[in-house]
Amino acid sequence: MEKKNTPPFNYWPIINRPKLQMPNNARIAVWFGLNIESYEVDKPSTSIFPGTAMLAPDPLNYGWRDYGVRVGIWRMMKLFDKYGIKPSCLINSDVCINYPEIITEGNKRNWPWVAHGKNNSTFQAKMIFEEEEKYLTEMVQTIQKHTGCMPKGWLGPALTETFNTPAILAKLGLNYILDWCNDDQPYPLNEEIGRMISVPYSIELNDIPIFVGQSMSGECFFQMLKDQFDQLYEEGAEQPRIMAIALHPFIIGQPFRIKYLEKFLEYVIGFESVWLTTSDEIAEWYLTNHYDQSLKLLNCTALNAEKNLLLNHV
Repeated sequence: MEKKNTPPFNYWPIINRPKLQMPNNARIAVWFGLNIESYEVDKPSTSIFPGTAMLAPDPLNYGWRDYGVRVGIWRMMKLFDKYGIKPSCLINSDVCINYPEIITEGNKRNWPWVAHGKNNSTFQAKMIFEEEEKYLTEMVQTIQKHTGCMPKGWLGPALTETFNTPAILAKLGLNYILDWCNDDQPYPLNEEIGRMISVPYSIELNDIPIFVGQSMSGECFFQMLKDQFDQLYEEGAEQPRIMAIALHPFIIGQPFRIKYLEKFLEYVIGFESVWLTTSDEIAEWYLTNHYDQSLKLLNCTALNAEKNLLLNHV
């Protein structure tokens, strides 16, 4: 049941889209993707020092990651509480079992839970259809059982998928995916997948590549966030935009970094026409108000492009 090897979306340039209307006529929606992850102790994964990454166990890198769920998440929770912000919690289903206190405290705050695979040591990229369907079903059921909420969205571990992933998730009842990172607005995925959309996420405004991959400073991190916000806020006067910020408690939750996230929060709350929201709320807004029209226009655009392609080959 393998799908053909094409992306799950069609090309649709932002200049060809109708203007979206956000709640309260906001120019920009800002949401925070809080990655809460579990790792297997005998598998290599995200590392600060590659020299020991293939060892089992690997105390240096495993311990570095483990700081996030032991300390960093609680520091971040306190910061988000201070500003009255709900992050979107991108959780591995193993988090529900291994770190139940995080689920308890997140539920107290009504944080939305977004499916993020079983753990961040397991990628389903090479799974056959039946294997992946079983894996995703068990993952969704575990999150629902332990949080009391059915997840609406998906981010793959390390943003990984197979060509079957979107359709399987749609069948399970999810309605948005964060993996593709190719737009400043939501958009419909291909119709045969089901009622499924892409919601903007970020690779570059992501604390792992910023701090670990490029060794940037906290001041650089703040400046990147500010510059991104300023540009999207300006463009949002004509066509609303989405700004996603990807965070990990073992990175931005470090004592010497967290103040730069707070500095950005203080900057953003000084603006009008800003929707501080969650990925769930963005998906619900788009599906309710813009999905049907967008899908119709997108299908027309794709049909015209196909006709032009055929004419050019005549």
